[in-house]
Amino acid sequence: MLRDPSPKYRPFPAVDLPDRQWPGRQIRQAPVWMSTDLRDGNQALFEPMNGERKLRLWQLLVSTGFKEIEAGFPAASQIDFDFVRGLIEQGHIPADVTPMVMTQAREDLIERTVLSLRGARRAIVHLYNATAPAWRELVFRLSVDEVMALIERQVGHLRRLTDAQPETEWVLQYSPETFCMTELPVSLRACETAMRAWGVGPGRPIILNLPTTVEVSTPNVFADQVEWMHRHLPQREHIILSVHPHNDRGTGVACAELAQMAGADRVEGCLFGNGERSGNVDLVTLALNLYTQGVSPRLDFSDLAGAARVVEACTGIPLHPRHPYAGDLVHTAFSGSHQDAIKKGLTAQQDGTPWRVPYLPIDPQDIGRSFDSVIRVNSQSGKGGIAYLMERHFGLVMPRRLQVEFSAVVQRHADASEAEIDVDTLWRLFAQAYLGAADTAQALPQPPQLHRSASGTQITLPLPGATVLHGHGNGPVEAAVNALGGRLRIDHFEEHAARGGADAPAWAIVEATDPLTRRTSFGVGRHADIGLAGALAVLSAAQRLQLLPADTTHRDVQPAAELATV
Repeated sequence: MLRDPSPKYRPFPAVDLPDRQWPGRQIRQAPVWMSTDLRDGNQALFEPMNGERKLRLWQLLVSTGFKEIEAGFPAASQIDFDFVRGLIEQGHIPADVTPMVMTQAREDLIERTVLSLRGARRAIVHLYNATAPAWRELVFRLSVDEVMALIERQVGHLRRLTDAQPETEWVLQYSPETFCMTELPVSLRACETAMRAWGVGPGRPIILNLPTTVEVSTPNVFADQVEWMHRHLPQREHIILSVHPHNDRGTGVACAELAQMAGADRVEGCLFGNGERSGNVDLVTLALNLYTQGVSPRLDFSDLAGAARVVEACTGIPLHPRHPYAGDLVHTAFSGSHQDAIKKGLTAQQDGTPWRVPYLPIDPQDIGRSFDSVIRVNSQSGKGGIAYLMERHFGLVMPRRLQVEFSAVVQRHADASEAEIDVDTLWRLFAQAYLGAADTAQALPQPPQLHRSASGTQITLPLPGATVLHGHGNGPVEAAVNALGGRLRIDHFEEHAARGGADAPAWAIVEATDPLTRRTSFGVGRHADIGLAGALAVLSAAQRLQLLPADTTHRDVQPAAELATV
């Protein structure tokens, strides 16, 4: 690094707005939310999502409450084009949800984009072009007048194409890309040009989207820029003023919040902040920040862990354990003084009164978390030590959430026995909590059976007692879930072979949720057949969630919920 960076890097100039109003305002309602997970988020992945994963994420966004979702860039990708067509033709777009697609300001791309939306009830077409000096002068070599002519020509072309399809309600979203680095009069002129070419007026609104394409200033400067535009834009009543913050300086959330105070009506971003470079603004954090201030975000994150697991599976990007609100460890206190303050706060908290618990800005139960993961007596090293012994002696590699869950079982035993927990005791506690008896397979009256064929997997599960279950699925885990009646949602699954040769039992771990109660628990299976290990893990999770048939009680198998309700 340079000892003096000032000759190479210059501070971004402040906006001349001495009577700025945003510092004295509060956010009193949620913005219009626009999820860009399927487009901006998708293009930031090592391996972009296929159609199946995109549809799964689309369904999560719809169920969460998003009314505007950017479906893709159909002119740039056949997968995106086919995905948009599939949403329309297969009826995946609810009546109150509007898809948005993006296109650069080029005639051929605009035509392909409009074609992808044929037959949609309502659609937003997002057209953009870069306006900042570095892009105008170095990338495109265009004057300001030439940039304005480009906007007028391309928006006019889009208008002619969409006017020819009146069966769809068309909305234009125009973005002066690189807005945060563009001279404000140039940004204003670009937006005014797009408005005129689109014919903005009563019954014909426009979305003007102001991005921090690359963060180059502190959040207060961006707020000044947004307020300046908010004041100077003509026909403001026909404009939905939107912002699209990135996170290059780590201030994306702050930029979005201050922009709303400055006049923005709408925010674009991604769940958990995925996106190019340092990411887009984190919509989960924004929404739950509102929630903690008593403002309804109009998005449902009451099963936040379930949403996080879907996003992780679709994007291939794990969520940081210290991520605000959603991280595995964010509600966990290891410090004794923190634990004491939280315990006292919870004891004093009464139903119907404002939330007032030290160190917890949100009630974890509101987002589907339990207090058992918040109040823990063991330290971080204690949990890590348990995980190390289980892997070293038994070949079991536990995911972090299972480490947290099982450490609570160990800690309860340690508190009761006041004795050192050796490896044999550790195994007994784990087997009782997750394997039923010494081993789930040994506790069954006869071994489970798997039959694999081209049509799928058939499983027979003889449960303790007289019950025998049968199920069919694409694999052992799905077959076992179906054998149990389908009342189990698998949020996470992993399997691995243990050390010790070909005959050594393999491990399988599932994280499962009862959708009716939203209770979540792990299940673990162990078997020489790795497929049967997965089925046994499902059986273990069902037992711990008390979802097994009532007549399966066996004298050698204690109900898991009594052993380890965490």
